[in-house]
Amino acid sequence: MASIRREMQVAASAAHIWDAVRDVGEIHRRLVPGFVTDCRLEGDARIVTFGNGIVAREVIVDVDDATRRVAWSASGGRLTHHNASLQVYPEDATHSRLVWVADLLPNAMAEPIAAMIDAGMQAMKHTLEATIP
Repeated sequence: MASIRREMQVAASAAHIWDAVRDVGEIHRRLVPGFVTDCRLEGDARIVTFGNGIVAREVIVDVDDATRRVAWSASGGRLTHHNASLQVYPEDATHSRLVWVADLLPNAMAEPIAAMIDAGMQAMKHTLEATIP
């Protein structure tokens, strides 16, 4: 199973970042606009339309306020398995670290999914730092 882990520092408080991350149905507006162009909730899942045209159904597994972690799962298309999480770690009052982990099958999808995660991380950093209250 392929495992992808990405980390980055964001010049924003953990509270500011978590407020956007935990709003799982508004990621196209509050977290990664452009990378995700539409998102709508359907029960325990969100239907996500990415900027590259891919549409995915992501089941929200957990939104944990205590650990500032969101976990989700998706399958379909060329993926037979996809489980991911995004977690916010405070570094100081004005900086935080984001960690995105994804485990997926088949292994051959690791490179394109890693490229999508990299693009998503850059969109996140730009949006979160630009919207500091």
